[in-house]
Amino acid sequence: MGGLLSELGKHLAERWVSILVLPGALYLAILAGGRALGHGHAIDITRLIQHIDTWAASPRVSSTGGLVVLLIAGLLGAAAVGVVAQALGSGLERVWVAVDSDAWPVPLRLLARRRSAVRRDRWDELTRQRRADVERRARQRALAPRDNTPSTPAAPSSSAEQRRRINRVAVERPTCPTWMGDRIAAVAVRLRREYDLDPATVWPHLRLCLSDTTRAEITDARAELSRTTTLAGWGVLYVGVGVLWWPGLVAAAVLVLTGWRRSRAATERYAQVLEAATRLHAVELARLHGLIRSEEPQPLDRRVGRDLTFLFQGQGHLIRLMAPRGEAVPDER
Repeated sequence: MGGLLSELGKHLAERWVSILVLPGALYLAILAGGRALGHGHAIDITRLIQHIDTWAASPRVSSTGGLVVLLIAGLLGAAAVGVVAQALGSGLERVWVAVDSDAWPVPLRLLARRRSAVRRDRWDELTRQRRADVERRARQRALAPRDNTPSTPAAPSSSAEQRRRINRVAVERPTCPTWMGDRIAAVAVRLRREYDLDPATVWPHLRLCLSDTTRAEITDARAELSRTTTLAGWGVLYVGVGVLWWPGLVAAAVLVLTGWRRSRAATERYAQVLEAATRLHAVELARLHGLIRSEEPQPLDRRVGRDLTFLFQGQGHLIRLMAPRGEAVPDER
């Protein structure tokens, strides 16, 4: 047990150093250097070297005691900056994955609703154009044999491009002000539409019966989303450097843009993993609760999804009422 705790402490210390201390120390060093150079000498390397030499020769730094105090203060400061960056990243995540935008303060809520309406109109227009294009091609194929006119083959590249344009707005009809929020919400939309399954109700129970491999995949996908938003949080912090030293604004823009792009990719992966885990293991959960008695492989369908939702909503009596006539239900004697 002692060896296990020692190894765990070592692992946590490594993560603490790599995630908080090192980026925080780099930030503090850049902040100090930028403050010394200012806007007028932003890329004057000679001036920076002279400033470092002067600072290192000062009595407070050259003495052993002063160096130890400086090192401890630097570590604590770097860790504190790292915590602030994580907090900013969490705030950005709540904005980017705006599933709870209806709970925002009134001005932001109204802005979010307006943004959602604009995105919804854009999605509807693109979907309407794609549907009209599909219908036009279908009519051309239907009429081609009668007048001996060669049918116009469907252009896969055009159809794929239309689908990409729609997906750039949202995978399903937008309900959130952001793409990331709609990508997460699309998981629930699809599962309700295809299987009458409410993920918010079923997921806490489903998660307990997942394999270790599946849980690790979900945990890793969720952690990746947190890491990418933290990267953007660092970008917000570098705006403070930019106030004193203009290259900090360039670093801030690069970090925020990179964090945003990576967060989109991480959101896509997280949503895919959640949806795949639900589709793969919902039948297993239903079998564990006696909703399916047969041991034969069975696909997830509307009955299974509906019964799971009723059961975990505390409305198990509805399972019997909704069952087809003559079909056995789990509590039947």
